[in-house]
Amino acid sequence: MPRTTTIECPGCPPLRALTFDALGLIKVIEARGNQGGGVPKVVERWGEPDSSKCVLAASMDDCKLDPLLAVARKSSTIEILNPLNGDLHVAISHDGDSGVQAEDDTIVGLHLFRKHRSRALLTCTAKGNASMRSIELRKLTGLSAKIDSLKNWKVCGAGNILCTKVDESENYALFGGKGVEVNVWDLDNHTKLWTAKSPAKNSLGIFTPTWFTSATFMSKDDHRKFVAGTNSHQVRLYDISAQRRPVLSFDFRETPIKAVAEDLDGYTIYIGNGSGDLASVDIRTGKLLGCFLGKCSGSIRSIARHPELPVIASCGLDRYLRFWDIKTRQLLSAVFLKQHVTSVVLDSSFIDEGEVVSNAPDPQLLEAHDVNENEVEDKAETLPVKRKKSKEKGKSEKEGCEDHGKSKKLKSKKKSRTGISGHSSDDAS
Repeated sequence: MPRTTTIECPGCPPLRALTFDALGLIKVIEARGNQGGGVPKVVERWGEPDSSKCVLAASMDDCKLDPLLAVARKSSTIEILNPLNGDLHVAISHDGDSGVQAEDDTIVGLHLFRKHRSRALLTCTAKGNASMRSIELRKLTGLSAKIDSLKNWKVCGAGNILCTKVDESENYALFGGKGVEVNVWDLDNHTKLWTAKSPAKNSLGIFTPTWFTSATFMSKDDHRKFVAGTNSHQVRLYDISAQRRPVLSFDFRETPIKAVAEDLDGYTIYIGNGSGDLASVDIRTGKLLGCFLGKCSGSIRSIARHPELPVIASCGLDRYLRFWDIKTRQLLSAVFLKQHVTSVVLDSSFIDEGEVVSNAPDPQLLEAHDVNENEVEDKAETLPVKRKKSKEKGKSEKEGCEDHGKSKKLKSKKKSRTGISGHSSDDAS
């Protein structure tokens, strides 16, 4: 029998996550409850199981007004959905952009722009065919969205693209993969700004082949620094303003790096590999801050950092979605999803209605409180008011009492003297 361990899960704060799996299903997981003890559960499932519709990439614009969800499937189809109810706005076939069949040129990179290029979509295929599309919402017609192609270009001449990432300003994007060095592109002009250079041979004269599996930008304000994970279990930090080779490089365990995510502080990263190890690293020094407690039994394929809560979500081939506390690195909760999960995104605009209602004051209590206040005010008006004696009056009364006491003492002394004199005269006679 295998050795198993039991880990107590305290629960996670109210949040909402969307997962995408190998059978093309989209599942909505929500955690509700007060004081951070909610248990996440699957509340909705969109689509029917079909291996040909495996989700390869996903991106979400979780704005409060007209949110959108973009999903790239194995059948070379891009779907634009409503992330609140799963309604399909429009589906686009990616065939014909590059003249290559879908089986040979699947979509590996997808980004839905949120800021400057509002309602625009960036896609990249395994052969390096990148394209930019505009999305026009139309609420009055039968179709909810319209897709127009803007620009197509090539990001590599050979090899296969495996990872793409757009920075926070949405002006730059990086691409890398098997046989493709990481390169940074300007999305405004569709021009290449920088290309990495392979590391030198090691002490044994062995050259490490180029094989990037994941990448992410480090800071929201600076697109010049980014981190990339390789198939040779290396994590590399690049600075395009300094040099073409890695500024910092270190090994993590013995299996390929499959997922990399950045933290909000700009220097902490989260790494997941093919053997299920999840850890946080200070990329400034390459120091391992610690591993997350609770071994994952399968390859980690996606890591998502919540933009507000101190929580990260990880998923992979062990069919579990796990939520972790980034401060204690403990497991908050886990959900079994039955299929191999390929990606996860977190909804930052989710609000637990039950918590808001529970925190709101009860109107009946407010009315009773107002009535009590009114009764107290009425009683205060009817009761007689006791006036305090002034200090000067009190002082004068005290002085008067003291003078009266002194006068009594003087009279008693005079009487005693007269009595003594009377007794003495009688004795003399």
